[in-house]
Formats: sequence, structure tokens, C-alpha cells
Amino acid sequence: MSIDENINVEMPSMKSLFIEMYFNETLLSSGTAILVADDRESHCTLITNRHNVTGKNQDTGKHLSKTLSEPNYIIIHFHKNNTNKSEWKKVKLPLYREDGTPFWIEHPTFKEKADIVALNLKWGNDIIKYPYYLKTNLDRVNMAITPAETISVIGFPFGLSSYMKFPIWATGFLAQELSLVSKENPIFLIDCRTRQGQSGSAVIAYRPSGFRKYEGNKVISELSPSKTWEFLGIYSGRINSESDLGKVWHVSAIEELYQEATNEYKKRESAKEKPNKALERNI
Repeated sequence: MSIDENINVEMPSMKSLFIEMYFNETLLSSGTAILVADDRESHCTLITNRHNVTGKNQDTGKHLSKTLSEPNYIIIHFHKNNTNKSEWKKVKLPLYREDGTPFWIEHPTFKEKADIVALNLKWGNDIIKYPYYLKTNLDRVNMAITPAETISVIGFPFGLSSYMKFPIWATGFLAQELSLVSKENPIFLIDCRTRQGQSGSAVIAYRPSGFRKYEGNKVISELSPSKTWEFLGIYSGRINSESDLGKVWHVSAIEELYQEATNEYKKRESAKEKPNKALERNI
């Protein structure tokens, strides 16, 4: 996709968003987020890791920042609605209501145990949305992927970017069979040299030409000159600091979380609540 005259960027790079977590004026950490929607006409919501917004280790509950602070807002770097330049618009999003309850939406079944959350925003015309579509073949082609095949984690390790606020692709391998993913355990493992800052990154299988796909009970080869990818889930972190094995929340869990966020949005709309001016502040 052409952004500036001399820049060509793959569409998955457009879909990863750089985020920063703050406590008041203190930057605590940085990470990655994505947008998801069913299709082009559907509600769009932001997805990232729960530990990004809580500021705590998901397993131990310990603070991630040396200051022992927890974020009370995040800044999201959206693509600015300007097709002539590579520009980003920073949106400041409070994480808590005035009564102390969080704005984020948790997984309907796993609740606080799931390291994924959704945030509904009031969208303006000053940004461009590049979501992963859950119900179309733009990001999900029913690709057949087996252990040892390559996958990519697209985000911002250590807060770094490839250029401006375009993400870095870290490529590794699927470390297990995806058929072992279940509704009760929607997590799978990858073998990839990932680091902090990539939490919340999209994990995809990217194929520049040709791929295998499921067609009924069969696996067939699809010969195509087009670049193709399969959205697999959201990266959540390594199993421990000494391993390159990382955890990914499967797309099936993202679908359930997205539906919960959509229900919350519809409920708010049907109640005709006035938009909360504190929900979004542009800077």
C-alpha cells in the first residue's frame, strides 16, 4: 500500500498501533494494539493485552513498572486521515471512569483471567481505521498451518519502530497444533524471539505467494499471485524470561471478546447515553 511517494507498506503493518501507558504525566510502558471488526459495516473496537492497561503481571499480579504505578490513561497512535503523508494522530484515552470502574471490557467467560481486553472509542473523521476483519476473507482465508511453519508478530519491541510509527515484524514458528486450541483453553504457543513492547501484537501467518487452505475435510493448495495472511490471534508474552516460547490468545477468544464489546456498545446506544467527553481526548 502506497503511503508517500517513496514508501510502500504491507497492509498488516498498517493494522498494528503503537500505544503508551501513562500514570498522570509519567510514561510507564509502551505496547501494541489492533482494531477488530466483523466486516466493513460493523462496529470497530480496540484490542490489546489486559496487562497493558492494568500495569500488572497477568500471572503474578506484580507491578510491571519500577515506580509501582498503574496507568490511568493510554495514548494510541492512530493513522491520521491524510493520504498524502505518513502521519499519526495521538489520542488520549482515560482507562477509568470517575467512580473508579475501568472503561475496558473483559472476556465474557474468562473475565480478569484473560490477558485480552477491548476498548470502545468514539471515532472521528480525523483518523483512518485499519481493523482485522473477523468475518471476511480479507484477513482470514481458512489457511492450513502446521507446527514449524512461520508466523509473524507485528508490533513494537522495546517501543522501537521500523520507521516513524510503523511496526517491526518478528518472525518465528508455530510451536503446536492449532487443532489443540479449545474453547476452554484458547491459547497456543509460538517459538519467536519476542520482547516487551510486543504485547498486544497481532500474530499472523503471512504468505507472499501460494498457501494451503481447508476446504471441507480436505487441505488444498491455493496458487495465487496475491499476498495472503491469516489472522491467528493476539500475542500475550513469553512463558518466562528465559524462553522464546510465547503465548497467543487465539482468534476465537478475540471473536468472543469483540462480541462482548459490540453488545456493550449497542446497549449504550440503545440507552441513548450522551457520549462521555472524558472517554476520548485528542492531543
